[in-house]
Amino acid sequence: MEDFRRTYLRLCKEGGVDPQESVLAQLQETRGAAAGSRLDLRGHSLSVDTCAVLGRVLHKDTLFTELALSDCMLTEEGAKLLLNGLCANTTVKVLDLKGNNLRSTGAEALGKLLVRNKTLCRLVLEWNALGMWEEAFSVFCEGLATNACLTQLDLRNNQINHQGASELCLALKRNSTLQELGQWVYVRWNNIGLLGGRSFLEALQQNRTLTHLEMAGNNIPSDTLKALEQAMDHNSDRQSTVRESRSRTQVLSKEIQILKEEKGRQFLSLMETIDKQRDEMGRSTRTTSIHVGQLQEALNERKSVVNSLTAKFQMTEAALAMSEQKNHNLGELLTRVKTEKDEQRERQSRERKKEQEDSALREGKLLREINSMSETNVQLKNKLEKMESRCKSQQDQIFELKQELTNSTAELKLRLAQAEERLEMEKKRSKQSLEDMNNLRQKEVDHVNRHLEESQRALQDRILKLEGQRIQLEEELSRAKAACVTERAQAEEEQGKVRVQVRLEEQQRVSGLEEKLRGLRQSRDESQSHCSQQKQTIAELQARSGQQSIETDGLRRRIEELQQELSGKDQEKVAEVSRVRVELQEQMGHLQAERTAQGGLKEKIAALEREMKVLASNHREATLDKESEISSLFEKLRLREAEIQRMREDEAQRASFLQNAILTYVQGSPLHYSPKK
Repeated sequence: MEDFRRTYLRLCKEGGVDPQESVLAQLQETRGAAAGSRLDLRGHSLSVDTCAVLGRVLHKDTLFTELALSDCMLTEEGAKLLLNGLCANTTVKVLDLKGNNLRSTGAEALGKLLVRNKTLCRLVLEWNALGMWEEAFSVFCEGLATNACLTQLDLRNNQINHQGASELCLALKRNSTLQELGQWVYVRWNNIGLLGGRSFLEALQQNRTLTHLEMAGNNIPSDTLKALEQAMDHNSDRQSTVRESRSRTQVLSKEIQILKEEKGRQFLSLMETIDKQRDEMGRSTRTTSIHVGQLQEALNERKSVVNSLTAKFQMTEAALAMSEQKNHNLGELLTRVKTEKDEQRERQSRERKKEQEDSALREGKLLREINSMSETNVQLKNKLEKMESRCKSQQDQIFELKQELTNSTAELKLRLAQAEERLEMEKKRSKQSLEDMNNLRQKEVDHVNRHLEESQRALQDRILKLEGQRIQLEEELSRAKAACVTERAQAEEEQGKVRVQVRLEEQQRVSGLEEKLRGLRQSRDESQSHCSQQKQTIAELQARSGQQSIETDGLRRRIEELQQELSGKDQEKVAEVSRVRVELQEQMGHLQAERTAQGGLKEKIAALEREMKVLASNHREATLDKESEISSLFEKLRLREAEIQRMREDEAQRASFLQNAILTYVQGSPLHYSPKK
């Protein structure tokens, strides 16, 4: 607060302005009361100089967030200076201008403020006269339409008629940040009438964020008020459904996250079980190797019993043939699983190729659309250059007309000087008549000069208006270009994100499938190694000529256990294949979701194209309006040239009449001597 007061005093000294005592006293009170971020100047009559200094102080101020200036008797110039200073302010969120009788200049300054300021949230304009001047109020409505941060607006008792209401409705159609009209933004006690109520109905059909509107004291019929209430009820229902849908989407996203975590846990548990099974297989192979060593020792000790166990050996050979058949069946099953996996790989590769082709086609479409947008931008630039060349040609024509006017005035002055010289020769003889004629001529010349000056002023005002309109068109074009560039950058970013997501998901799928194939290959190698070990043991038994009956029974039991283990492994393989199929189905669902997201991107691109078409149509209408204005100006210039030509002819006739009168007077005077005399 002390810094604000010091800067105020310093700027008053620099500008040579006496600081207003009431403002200093109010600043002292706010500093003593520790008012915080509110500057209250209600009821203080602020002069133009004080408003200029306050605008300069508030231009870079970061302390106050609320500014109360109600009933301050602000003039149009003072309000303009103060609002221009607030255009670059980044902290003031609440501005109260109640009861200051703001009119045309104030409305235009408020429009500029709404265009430039990006932090103002609440604006109170009660008891002013903004609606009396339609052009200024239209400028205010344009600023309101482009503003994206204002949420509360008070327009009570501003003499707004049905035309101002239509302008305000056009602004509300384009602006969706004003969420509640009636609770914080009032349009009561104006002169809106039936037409204004209908225009508000049309605005509510496009702006779906307005939920409450109070329009008492505006001479609006009851049926239109009921229709407005129904529209606001529809908007409130729509907002409630939007909130519910948002909450549901949040809940669904949380559930999806929980399911993903559960899937990760299940995957980790499966990996742990697979590790445990591998450990058990290693232990079983160790025990079998120990048991084989014991069997070799027993065979070395019991070579003498070989002849008695030949029959038993034949039985073991039959059992071994059965085991070989089972192993052959297992190999066939493994080949079938391999063929199914190869088919799945081929299908996945085909689907990937199709997705890549679709993505390439989409990228080509997006590139074509971007090229078309760039071509439209080039066309708009060419139109701008044509308009600038036309403006330059008009300025050259105006300059030539000014030169012609100066030449004509110089010729008239020369003729007047010559006529005065001739008249001075005969002043002594005809004082009375010549004085009357001189007076009449002087009056006519003054009238002509005044008429020329008025026409020059009118032409200069028209030129200034045309230059202002040209500047506005250039600003609109720059905004449109910036919007196109931002939308294009957003589209490119979204494309890049979609591409990165698709690539990452494809890499994750490929890595998952490769890990599954590695696990299946390892299990197959382990089963093959186990079978080879069994064959080696059988060959050793054949070479060493069998075993005892007890040992053959143990071997049979061991073979049955191995068969059970193989059947368990087959079941595990079937379960893994089913799990892989389920994961592939989930991946297909993700791909479908991505396709829907890409459809949403297409819809966004179509919306952007529609907006570009609307901008192009608006630009065409503006150019047509400008061309009509230029043709009207040419017509006025042609009429002005005709008037100047007619005035020249009149002046020439008057000069000839004066010359004839002077000659007749000189010839008929008594002092004239003939040559005969």
